[in-house]
Amino acid sequence: MRTTVVIDDNLIKEAMRVVKARTKREVIETALREMVRKKNLEAFREEIKQGKYELDLTLEELERRRSED
Repeated sequence: MRTTVVIDDNLIKEAMRVVKARTKREVIETALREMVRKKNLEAFREEIKQGKYELDLTLEELERRRSED
């Protein structure tokens, strides 16, 4: 998808330097992937806090459950 945006040149240059990106596209895609990864991790942590996952399984229990799927 093509999109035109106005982004601070200094910010783009600094981001390219920090992540060693060769193109603006590369640095923007890297930043977007990282932002999505962090938000997904935050959501997962919140689900853990809410008790949506059973984390006290033994290795044997985990292997048994995997084999049932």
